[in-house]
Amino acid sequence: MRKFLLPVVLGLIACSPASEQSTSPDPSSEVNASTDVSANISPEESAGSSVDTDSGRHVYFGDLHVHTYYSFDAFIFATRATPDDAYRYAKGEAIRHPAGFDVQLKRPLDFYAVTDHAMFLGNLAAWADGTSVKSEDPVAVRVAAAKTTSERHAAFLGMRPYLKEGADNKLLDLDVVRSAWADIQAAAERHNDPGEFTTFVAYEYTSSPESQNLHRNVIFQGAAAPSTPFSRLDSANPEQLWAWMDNLRDQGIESLAIPHNSNGSNGQMFKLTDWDGNPLDAAYAEVRLRNEPLVEITQVKGTSDTHPLLSPHDEWADFEIMPYRIGTWIDSDPNGSYVRQALLNGIRMEDRGGFNPYQFGITGASDSHTGAASLDEANFFSKVGLLDATPQLRGSIPLDEPGADGNIYANTYYNTWGASGITGVWADANTRGDIYDSLRRKETFATSGTRITLRFFASFEFREDLHDEPNMAEIAYELGVPMGGDLLPGTGSPRFVVMALRDPASAPLERLQIIKGWVNDREPFEQVYDVACSDGLQVNSDTHRCPDNGARVNISDCSITEGVGASELLATWEDPEFDADQQAFYYVRALENPTCRWSTWDAVRAGVPPRDTLAKTIQERAWSSPIWIHPN
Repeated sequence: MRKFLLPVVLGLIACSPASEQSTSPDPSSEVNASTDVSANISPEESAGSSVDTDSGRHVYFGDLHVHTYYSFDAFIFATRATPDDAYRYAKGEAIRHPAGFDVQLKRPLDFYAVTDHAMFLGNLAAWADGTSVKSEDPVAVRVAAAKTTSERHAAFLGMRPYLKEGADNKLLDLDVVRSAWADIQAAAERHNDPGEFTTFVAYEYTSSPESQNLHRNVIFQGAAAPSTPFSRLDSANPEQLWAWMDNLRDQGIESLAIPHNSNGSNGQMFKLTDWDGNPLDAAYAEVRLRNEPLVEITQVKGTSDTHPLLSPHDEWADFEIMPYRIGTWIDSDPNGSYVRQALLNGIRMEDRGGFNPYQFGITGASDSHTGAASLDEANFFSKVGLLDATPQLRGSIPLDEPGADGNIYANTYYNTWGASGITGVWADANTRGDIYDSLRRKETFATSGTRITLRFFASFEFREDLHDEPNMAEIAYELGVPMGGDLLPGTGSPRFVVMALRDPASAPLERLQIIKGWVNDREPFEQVYDVACSDGLQVNSDTHRCPDNGARVNISDCSITEGVGASELLATWEDPEFDADQQAFYYVRALENPTCRWSTWDAVRAGVPPRDTLAKTIQERAWSSPIWIHPN
């Protein structure tokens, strides 16, 4: 095998593409050799539990954030899917969308969690069928009777006064909450099939002070769970949620929480003070990390990796940005709302004070409110049932008649939403215990909906050509740490081994990147390094960028350039500016060739030009959990 050894990228393999369908492309990096392996990779191998790259761990894909008719908002918006329906969907069966059509995954998922809102859990469904003692209340009657979109909106607004901490809970039927929660747990038990399909008992905690999103999904390790979930009606302070989780842990009930949609938090999710405004300290960091080892980086309501205002030198920062607070047109301040900045602030706090509350791993999810994750740009059915079920409602094609404001498109923020996302885990087996352990140790990655397989390791003992070894993963586990880990100080400069395997049902890979964050003179910095390119291209040592591989999208029919891109990208990389005296983290971002965004697919199918104000293409991607390196 011919090798191209570069000063920074010590060794790379890029497998040339076998473009099997028209979907989305992305950019790639440096290469050692090209070998077409795509003919040997089935969709099941790249998207399911059969890929283990010669280690004892396998990759599994799933969604830990899904709502059914037990969630108050999903019910108002006409979802009638049950937890059983949601699990049947994840296992590959078709279920009914609220708008009257069937939805079905192209490929089953390996794990799934129903995470209905704890607040008013099950109450609206009970109002509608008359099984709640609150069914005759005028607000309950209005909700149950709502049929049109405007009536549903009005019913939702009528609920708002009862959704606040300390509100008059005259509408809340706790017996219904307990019954719905018991059914959610029972459905998880019915569908959990160790070795084949994993379910988790879970729910969503939804604190939203001034529409600033502080939501978390709480995932229980096993079947043990409390009699009722903790909701924002108990407290809007997430620190009280952590105290509740710690109390359960003392009783033998283990769980973890995953914050999501930090992009809509208006800077509150990752602020530098606690709930009461006190500076963060070591005690806060310990409690938060014990309860929140992960963060959701992408979902239908936008991606929270970074923002162009926070990462102006990252050409790929402007990806599926949802700029508003949750459920409003009010702008969300990027500062304090994005994951990369939080990771940077975390290592700065560690450098200054010896603690880091933001040392979290990465997940992705859909946040579907129909029981069914909408993950395919080419077949996007969005999130909230009847409100966004058609291209016109999503604002991607013109209305039949202009609106009252004269606009030919629906005045909606649904057009900022996307077909995302999925969590990938590396686990010993497809069981609750093994996948939960993977979540706890942060050996996780996220994708924007595609099933890219991603691996990432670091060590001071790796050879410069480790990626060439057939038992690469086995050696990497023995000598180094995987994504999510802390690399202890060593001699010299560490080396990183990274692998990305394309999803054969999606576009070929374009490039592989390592994103570095570090602290110098107590201030944080970031740098994006391309480390592997497709098509025999090589990283420019001055710009740290791959050349353009020539992949393009034909907007008229969403076809993509054939014969361009990679089926697999691997690299062994050494940081050219490593400083052993600095706090640092590194994580991987893998990019596909560009493809049509869902809004362009909508326009193509309708025979109209894509909306000018929306991105026409998308580069699907995957993000690894970071690896942290601490000073000597």
